[in-house]
Amino acid sequence: MLSIGIQLSIDDFALAFKRPVPLSVGFVAQYVLKPLLGVLVANAFGMPRTFYAGFVLTCCVAGAQLSSYASSLSKADVAMSILLTSSTTIASVVFTPLLSGLLIGSVVPVDAVAMSKSILQVVLVPVTLGLVLNTYAKPVVTLLQPVMPFVAMVCTSLCIGSPLSINRSQILSAEGLGLIVPIVTFHAIAFVLGYWFSKIPGLRQEEEVSRTISLCTGMQSSTLAGLLASQFLGSSQAVPAACSVVVMAIMGLCLASFWGNGFRIRDVLSLSTPQSSGYTAES
Repeated sequence: MLSIGIQLSIDDFALAFKRPVPLSVGFVAQYVLKPLLGVLVANAFGMPRTFYAGFVLTCCVAGAQLSSYASSLSKADVAMSILLTSSTTIASVVFTPLLSGLLIGSVVPVDAVAMSKSILQVVLVPVTLGLVLNTYAKPVVTLLQPVMPFVAMVCTSLCIGSPLSINRSQILSAEGLGLIVPIVTFHAIAFVLGYWFSKIPGLRQEEEVSRTISLCTGMQSSTLAGLLASQFLGSSQAVPAACSVVVMAIMGLCLASFWGNGFRIRDVLSLSTPQSSGYTAES
């Protein structure tokens, strides 16, 4: 988050707040489309009861802070990503228990105070610090920029490795390995769904915003889902969230790198379309 903050300016946030439509599109994708997709995928693959509730809960939490870093890599709208992630995280105090009650059958309580503290510590404080440094201490930013990507990589690896190690035995079980296909399917569709939802007539967004919404839809706070599942649903229900952490990080960062290197999905699709040979019927 600090590495992202030092790349931002106040003008970035002012511009994002003037565009409520992208925030609304991302919010609907996060808390309407993605939970419904999670239920469809779980039922389509016949997910066992041991993991069903935890999987659906993972689809009902807020966007991941890592999506902001992915947005930075993909040359998307980073300020919009941070605003969307923060707003969905705050809203999760209401929407995560509500969606859990509707889709799982039991309400999962969320500590609003703890959630607010987490937002301050994990997102707002480091981003604000980076923004202040970039605004008032350019020489400090010049010193930090070369090392921040390495620091971000280490922190990301620790966040991914922690839930995996805690749930190692369950992940390596036969049922745990059976989660790979539905989780990969869910995230793959979520990335596509977020992107194309922002492109439908009447909501059509700029390419940078569509990439941001795609990444925020496909990457959710699986670590939070694992914590809630362990606390309220049982330890086995945290396994889908632990697997999701790895899958959404790998897929999201690969997609971000794809976009960041200048590639576009339409270019890939055009390569698979047969091209005219250039000869006329007469020739």
